Amino acid sequence: MVSSSSVRGLATRAVFYMSSHKAFESQAAYDANTVTAIHTLQAWYNQGTGLWDTTGWWNSANVMTVLADYAVQNHDSANSLGIPNIILNTYDQAQKTSFQAIKSLNGAGLPISTYVKIPRRPSITARGFDDFLNDYYDDEGWWALALIRSHDVGVSGLGDQKFLQAAMRIFEDMKGGASTCGGIYWSKVGTYTNAIANELYLKVAASLANRVPGQKDYYLDIAKKEWDWFKTSGMINQDNLINDGLNDNCKNNGGNTWTYNQGVILGALVELSKATGDRSFLNEASSIATAAIVHLTRDGILYEGCEPDCGADGAQFKGIFMRNLRELQQAAPQDAFKNFLLQNADTIWAKDRNNQNQLGPTWTGPFATASAGTHSSAMDALVAAIAVA
Repeated sequence: MVSSSSVRGLATRAVFYMSSHKAFESQAAYDANTVTAIHTLQAWYNQGTGLWDTTGWWNSANVMTVLADYAVQNHDSANSLGIPNIILNTYDQAQKTSFQAIKSLNGAGLPISTYVKIPRRPSITARGFDDFLNDYYDDEGWWALALIRSHDVGVSGLGDQKFLQAAMRIFEDMKGGASTCGGIYWSKVGTYTNAIANELYLKVAASLANRVPGQKDYYLDIAKKEWDWFKTSGMINQDNLINDGLNDNCKNNGGNTWTYNQGVILGALVELSKATGDRSFLNEASSIATAAIVHLTRDGILYEGCEPDCGADGAQFKGIFMRNLRELQQAAPQDAFKNFLLQNADTIWAKDRNNQNQLGPTWTGPFATASAGTHSSAMDALVAAIAVA
């Protein structure tokens, strides 16, 4: 667990930032910056595939999620930007585009995903769920969460129930990946039990418990059992950070503490707290969030150890942490979390943006390069700032 001195240190740094830097931007300014970023993002959008060029399959699910998050924050602006139509097009087109997925871990434990596009079939079956399912349970979890958040948008005519049904179908496939260590495997083609697939499984289960009243007990029972296993699995280390996964003996493998591993669990515990009414889950989430901010930052800004070259996968990680920290902040507000979210959003816009308003991978700057993945990841911080400002 994080020591009390670490928590005090985080609060002290947050206060220092407030006293030694300019005031944070207004909510309207964060919204305006996000709108600008959305216009830039859509230059990468491929209407035909429903995906975002320059980034991968699971990354596009996260891009869809950040747009849905913005739509929840500002329905009117999202409508004027055409976000409901983007979501519908991605839902329709992405599942018509088949990929063969190949994943591996490099020497540093960084996931490397390769997707080989297969010629499009002339038709799809039953809403095309076979194309939201592949050999990797983490990919499936990202799409399930994107569909759940699309359901949350609730814009008239968006057909939000079909998104929820899609997520339920994906969840059942994930459930079939039971690992001998407990939880689920990372993939259908290997025996690695890792953090991210299990955090996604937990968050999808808890999210569905809060959105499918007739089956709440079913999803909640799975979510509670998954968390009971996860917290004793050994993946949470002595610093209260989550390592990448378990070894063949079902022990912590000492893998990297990627920021997204510290992120998804926060949102999962928020959903679990909402489903049960038990705020102790929020306390556990706050401890993990505090540990991440203490250990995984540079000068108060979130930092991934692989920067500036994190590949297509690692480039997405930090935004996922910010998104889930925002969910925690909305459920259990703390000044230190709020200030951290705003500080990162301000720094991104001031130091990690080029003259085309593209956002890069290293938020402290200087800007080097951008893709739909780096840009949408940074956008997660901007959308979070709107929510908490």
